[in-house]
Amino acid sequence: MDIAVTRAWMQAIAAVVDERTDYLTQLDSAIGDADHGTNMRRGFAAVRDALAEFTPTTVGDVLTRTGSTLVSSVGGASGPLYGSAFRAMGKGLVEPEVDGKQLLAALTDGLAAIQRLGAAVPGDKTIVDAYVPALAAWERELSAGADLAAMATAAADAAEDGMRATTALQARKGRASYLGARSIGHQDPGATSTALIFRALADTVAGT
Repeated sequence: MDIAVTRAWMQAIAAVVDERTDYLTQLDSAIGDADHGTNMRRGFAAVRDALAEFTPTTVGDVLTRTGSTLVSSVGGASGPLYGSAFRAMGKGLVEPEVDGKQLLAALTDGLAAIQRLGAAVPGDKTIVDAYVPALAAWERELSAGADLAAMATAAADAAEDGMRATTALQARKGRASYLGARSIGHQDPGATSTALIFRALADTVAGT
């Protein structure tokens, strides 16, 4: 994956978040502050603008700029969480083109950043419930010798499975945790946006 594909991934996230803003807001209105959709749209619109004026020399530059932009432009929990994740991803990718193994390591660093901030584990009904299975699927495909498109598609499929599985969970972290058992029966908005991010990556890689 080179700089152009990485930039296209960020643009694809911005596009799908813009398209699904109302859906994310609807999910968040049930168990959160009803601002996840608008926060994500504002953040990735800012990313799109920031990258348009930016000349990166590595894949990591694109991701680091994305993360810094999200931290500075998004309110709520999603700005710091996703911003820290993309900045962590960018740190290790110091070349103009990376492979599936390098990208998995970067995505793993992104998850670690999210967990350092949010202290969430699988089963807490958060971003992590989509992110962890996505990485596991990516690693399985990598071990099987699959190409980048297959890794990204498997990760997106697994993220969506994890996203759907949050419906049955009781939230133990974040704003939704205040609802206790009333959070059961609602899909987590953070897990949903995570699944959108992984699907945007799969679609971008498949289109190259």
